Amino acid sequence: MKRETPGHLSRRQVLRRAGGLTAAALVGSAALTQAGTASAAVAASKRFDLTDPSDEWFREIPLNETRILQSFAFDNTNKHLYTAQLVQDGRVLPGETRTYTGTERATNGDLCITRLDWQGYIIGRMYLKGFGHGVSIGVEPSGNSAYLWTESDSVPDSKNNGYGTKIARFKFANGAVIRPDSPQVTRYTPVAGSDHNTVAIDPVTNRIAHRYRINGTTWKYSLYDLATFKAGTFTPLATITQPSVLTGPTFQGYTSMGQYLYTLDGDAYTYDDTGKQTSTGNTYVTSIDWNTGTVYERRQSKAGESLFYREPEGLAIQIPDMSTPTVARLHLGFGSEESLSQTDKKASFYYKDLLV
Repeated sequence: MKRETPGHLSRRQVLRRAGGLTAAALVGSAALTQAGTASAAVAASKRFDLTDPSDEWFREIPLNETRILQSFAFDNTNKHLYTAQLVQDGRVLPGETRTYTGTERATNGDLCITRLDWQGYIIGRMYLKGFGHGVSIGVEPSGNSAYLWTESDSVPDSKNNGYGTKIARFKFANGAVIRPDSPQVTRYTPVAGSDHNTVAIDPVTNRIAHRYRINGTTWKYSLYDLATFKAGTFTPLATITQPSVLTGPTFQGYTSMGQYLYTLDGDAYTYDDTGKQTSTGNTYVTSIDWNTGTVYERRQSKAGESLFYREPEGLAIQIPDMSTPTVARLHLGFGSEESLSQTDKKASFYYKDLLV
C-alpha cells in the first residue's frame, strides 16, 4: 500500500487541490526525444500520473497453471479478471494422447485463460491451442460472460516461441479447449503480413489497440473503434511507430485509455545459487500520446519490489464501479516465485489511479 506521512497532505491530495501539474512538470527526462511517427486525431483526455505510487490489489495469488503470468484484462461489468499463461509442462488436455513439455507448449502457442472473481478466487478456465504467447489480451463483456480477444494462428519465432499472425475473438466457455479454426472463433487480419499480433481494449472509449510487427523489424500500434474493427473494417483512428526508448528491457505489455497508450517493460530479478539477488529492478511504465507518437512520461515502477523473482507481466484498465467510469485504475501485473527451490509462479497486481 502507499506510504504517506501522517499529519500531512498526501501528494495525491495536493495535486487534486492544486488542479494537477503542468505537462512539463510530469515529463520524464527521456520523454520528448523519443517520439515515434504517428497519424491521428484522438480526442484529448486525462492521463494517469505515472509518478503516483502504486497500491496493492492482490499479492501472490495462484492461477490455473504454474507458469508465469503473461497478461491480463478486466471484465468491469461482471467484475471478473482474466489472465493468460502458457500451458504448464505435463498438462494433458481433452483429446490429447500424450504429455507435452513446457517448451513444446511455448513453440505451439498453447495458452490457458483463467477467470477469477475480484476476490482473487479462480472461477473458470479454458485452453487455447495454437494461439500465441499471450503478451496482451482484451475482454469485451457480454451478458454475464465475455468475449475474449487474443492473438491466434501462432507461428514460432527464431527462439521457438509461438506468436500470433492474426487476431481472434471468441466467447469464454469454462472448460473448453479450442483451436484457431474452431467454429466459435472469429479471426481478423487487420495488417496483412504482420506478425506478433496482440490487442488490448480501452473499456472507457470502447476502442481496441493493436500491436504488431511488420517486415520482421518495425513495431507499430494502431487504435480502432471496437465496433468498426469487429465488423471487419480496419480504418485506424491512430497509428504509432514504437518509440526507440522501448528497445531496452523486455517488452511486457500495453493498454490504452483515451488519448494515451501505456506500455510496460522490464526483466525479472536474478539471483546467485545462494538466493542472493544479483540484479535490481528495471520495470518501467511509459505513456505515449496517440496523436503524436511522443513519449509523454516514462517512470520506473517500484510496485511489488519485495517480491521474489518479480517479473513485470501485463497492463490493463480496471473500472471499479461502472456507474462512475471516470474513476479508473491502471493495473500492473507481476509474476513471482516463493524461492529458488519453489518455482511455481504466483501473480500480483498493483495499480495507479491518479488522473491528471
